[in-house]
Amino acid sequence: MVDFRRWITAFAVLALFVGLAGAQVPGGVGGLGPLTCTATVAVPPALRAEGMTELIGDIVLTCSGGVAPANGTAIPTANITVSLGTNVTSRLLGTGGVSNASEALLLIDEPGTNLGVPVPGFGPAASQTLCSTPGVGAGPGGCVQYANTINGLPVAVGTSGGSTAGANVFQGLVSGNQVTFQGIPVLAPVSSGVARVFRITNVRANVSGLGGGGLGGTTQLLASISISGSTSLPIANPVQIAGFIQSGLTVAYRNANNSGALGSSGAGFNQCGPGSSSGNPMGAAVLQFTENFGTAFKTRVAPTSTYNGQSGSPLQNIPGTIYNSESGFVYTAASGNGFTAGLADYGTRLKAVFNNIPAGVRIFVSTTNLAKNVTSPNSAFLSNASVSSYAVLVNGEASQDANGFPPVLSPTTSVNTSTTGLYEIPQSGGSATAVWEVISTNPSQQEDFLFGVWTQFTASPATNSPAPGTGTVNLSFAPTPPIPFSAATGSSASASLTIPRFADTSTARNLLVVNICQTLLLFPYVTNVSGFDTGIAIANTSTDPISTGAQSGTCNLTFYDGTGKTPAVAVKVTDFTNATSSNSGTVYANLLSTLAPGFTGYAFALCNFQYAHGFAFISDLGARNLAMGYLALVVNNGTVSRSNAPAAESLGQ
Repeated sequence: MVDFRRWITAFAVLALFVGLAGAQVPGGVGGLGPLTCTATVAVPPALRAEGMTELIGDIVLTCSGGVAPANGTAIPTANITVSLGTNVTSRLLGTGGVSNASEALLLIDEPGTNLGVPVPGFGPAASQTLCSTPGVGAGPGGCVQYANTINGLPVAVGTSGGSTAGANVFQGLVSGNQVTFQGIPVLAPVSSGVARVFRITNVRANVSGLGGGGLGGTTQLLASISISGSTSLPIANPVQIAGFIQSGLTVAYRNANNSGALGSSGAGFNQCGPGSSSGNPMGAAVLQFTENFGTAFKTRVAPTSTYNGQSGSPLQNIPGTIYNSESGFVYTAASGNGFTAGLADYGTRLKAVFNNIPAGVRIFVSTTNLAKNVTSPNSAFLSNASVSSYAVLVNGEASQDANGFPPVLSPTTSVNTSTTGLYEIPQSGGSATAVWEVISTNPSQQEDFLFGVWTQFTASPATNSPAPGTGTVNLSFAPTPPIPFSAATGSSASASLTIPRFADTSTARNLLVVNICQTLLLFPYVTNVSGFDTGIAIANTSTDPISTGAQSGTCNLTFYDGTGKTPAVAVKVTDFTNATSSNSGTVYANLLSTLAPGFTGYAFALCNFQYAHGFAFISDLGARNLAMGYLALVVNNGTVSRSNAPAAESLGQ
């Protein structure tokens, strides 16, 4: 069924324009006298500040008055140029052998709307006919138009003395920040109450970098309309607001169950595990993409009752209609370089770029956006006119929707009793990228899209795997430079790059950290002088009946003489590891007189496993006169913050 909420605004705007526009449309702006035109942008849209190919509002020139040329004579032409304060990035189609002929179109008299038509076959009742000579338009050597009179009103015909409407769709030539429509036939409407309308549509602009420094939605993109050529075409209000720029995306980083913010260090995992190497991947984080206004996330084309937001044959060809999609006015007659005028290559895409992933760590992401409780995917895309927020994982930033269908990646595993599909994203040099495409969205509300991140690794501290370190993530729209295009090429009109394109305004954020499994013990006083000796015991308590994960590793004992500058001695002792998970933990014990004879000072024990505990016992020979014991201090070193401590030889080497 049709989602009528998508179309209410569109029909309202179209009705407004029809009241003003169209060749021989009664009730339009009119009156006898000199030919004059008024420029308007009735609905300046919100433009995403990250966008390099944002569709600006349609520019409409409504003209009245003037004197029509004699029947059978060529209609005079004018060149109409739109200039922006940034590059025009409408797609280059190269039609008619003109390399900079673009998808930006100028339509005369709202063809195809079929509303308010006093002359059948002309104006809004005319078919949309492309001028095949964009370099000269209707000028000499081009699709020349001729004047005629039908039903007492002047009309433009394709041949002298003919009765068939001439071309009414003209392509713009893009150069830098300008798009020019060459040789536009200017036939004065003459009669009172009749207007001639020139609609300029599919003009895209690189607004990235223009939205900073002001409150959201207050930065204006201005469009200036100028006239050149053999015909004078006075324009009132030649400078128009073509859109308001504001950031389109806000991101947030949530913990694995979406119950709160992800800590600044990211999700913590221990090198010693559990790594879930043979079980399900472990939740790491939830990535949240929030649109800053209701139409920041768009489908490729507007859904209807016959096709969804990505597939089918789009019918976005009614002038003045607001479609709230990445595509504009889709006109299949204007095509080139493998593209169609107005048709975007995909819906809004959202990207997560992972960097510095510790070696040995695998990364999985959800293949769709998640429900708020993150225990299941969001509601499936069930109907063509669904307004549920829905996005799917695709195989690249700029991979085109083939035959209208996104290049979806299928799950490689699942969690939550197989209800949540996951895909392991391939890595290269510790980096990986996940891209999701929006295929259903509600333009009437600001939406959140949640995507889960999971991890998996084999715990092997003995081989230093996974490697300790911190992985980061950047969240943005997609595609962005430097892959698959550079910032310079992406911000200019192109004959080959896909649409839409965005600038990367993201910053790296810690996603996960792999910590070394260590315990640092401090024995603040040990002695073996004047008849005293110190017994040292270290226990590995990681094996117990209360579900502590068993760990193994060695301890490095280093002795200092009290100055803290140099170790007094570093010794080798018997191998020290914990038992397997089926046995109890082990305890190492020795005397200082064996480890460091004649020493007085303090000692550190750096154990490569968690839950180490130490005990020291000082006494004279036989403990006849003085004896005391104390627990070693467990130093909170994170990993190993006392990096200035000289390395000691490993126990058991």
